[in-house]
Amino acid sequence: MAAARAAGILKAPYPTGQGDHAVAEQTLSLAVNGRERQLSGRLAPYRREAGGHGAVASVAIVGLGYVGLPTALALHGRCPRVLGIDISAARLAVIAAREADLAGADRPVLDAALSDGTLELTADPAAAAAADAVIVCVPTPVDDGHVPDLAALRGACASVVAAARPGQTIILTSTTYIGTTRELLTEPLAARGLVAGRDVFVAFSPERIDPGNPDHAHRETPRVIGGVTPACTQRAASVVSLLTDRVYLLSSPEAAEATKLYENIFRAVSLALANEFADACTTLGLDPIEVTLGAGTKPYGFLGAFPGPGVGGHCIPCDPYYLLWQLAQAGHRSPLIEQAMRSIALRPGQVVDRAAQVAPGGTLAGARVVVVGASYKAGVADLRESPALPIIAGLVARGAVVSYADPLVPVLALPSGQEIRTVRDPRGEDFDLAIVHTLHPGVSYAWVARCPQVLDATYQFDAAPHRAVV
Repeated sequence: MAAARAAGILKAPYPTGQGDHAVAEQTLSLAVNGRERQLSGRLAPYRREAGGHGAVASVAIVGLGYVGLPTALALHGRCPRVLGIDISAARLAVIAAREADLAGADRPVLDAALSDGTLELTADPAAAAAADAVIVCVPTPVDDGHVPDLAALRGACASVVAAARPGQTIILTSTTYIGTTRELLTEPLAARGLVAGRDVFVAFSPERIDPGNPDHAHRETPRVIGGVTPACTQRAASVVSLLTDRVYLLSSPEAAEATKLYENIFRAVSLALANEFADACTTLGLDPIEVTLGAGTKPYGFLGAFPGPGVGGHCIPCDPYYLLWQLAQAGHRSPLIEQAMRSIALRPGQVVDRAAQVAPGGTLAGARVVVVGASYKAGVADLRESPALPIIAGLVARGAVVSYADPLVPVLALPSGQEIRTVRDPRGEDFDLAIVHTLHPGVSYAWVARCPQVLDATYQFDAAPHRAVV
């Protein structure tokens, strides 16, 4: 979901790759103008020092998923050797066959990196020992009870520690609870006799991948870094500066870990508010998109988000629970964050309730319903935490005959284990109700307007004049 937001401008130096003294205007996502100028001295940009430790000749990427593979590709042409490590042979085979789910601009880069041999694929974690720097990019989900599931991260960090050698820079990017970098990297390394800041260089630099959005490429997206020591921060910044021209230095790994959690918690709260305000607009007969855009014209004091059928993906539905879980261990509560996450969890059920209201005869029992778009976000094939899954399950539970149409998602599995396949050539006349969930760019949805009833959960499908909104 795009945000209509105001921002301040901060002039700060950062390395361009062609000179270390360029000055650029950095947009800060602050709600007020002026404050960022008052506090600009608190934000330290990385500047490569003359006579530094030298170029990074090789980088190992541990985990080649939605973050790791684009990270590896962003290094193409900037690092002579990239080792792509993933314990899944199936994932490596998909990448080697050039069939990985990637943004359009990354596909030719993958082909080039594999063809010229600068990207080497392996399932052997010990291969990380050959790299100057190691970047850990593995998923950090939560379980059904919203407790952090660090199995993948613990395994990846243990393998990195086992393979570590003096002189390496090790950077964790996976979103996690505060203190993880020290717990899973610094302390186990010290147990091996490798002291951070002396023998190895350890830091946290949260990933900022925005799948499906070409406006937020690696090179244009700033990164922050917090090292265990100042030397660790500098070494890690020299690696991350291969990915982006703007790197900012924080005081510790904990500050960087908290930065990522704050970013995603802010999105969660904003999206919960956007959905709640959209409900208010529907009650009052107003268009929430128009109102959001109107509020977004204010150059200060407003950071908006658009409503939708729910919140999906790898970050927003999961990451806030890392902080809530950690705070609960300390006996502390955060009621606003807790309520936002409850609201997010309830949203798909609200869509199902609204579908029952607009279905022919006011009931879903026996109704032929098609969900338009199943992935969590436009332009991607990712089903992780997609609201479409609980929406479809809820429709089935109420007796609807449910189909879905998504050219990027050929098959999906419901929570019950049942698998259903996309409708290849949907016709509006074949359904009683269409629920617009995700609209992919470049796809024709003219057929949807021929459905007798249309429930627009995106609030932006204007092609059906007879549509209802959530």
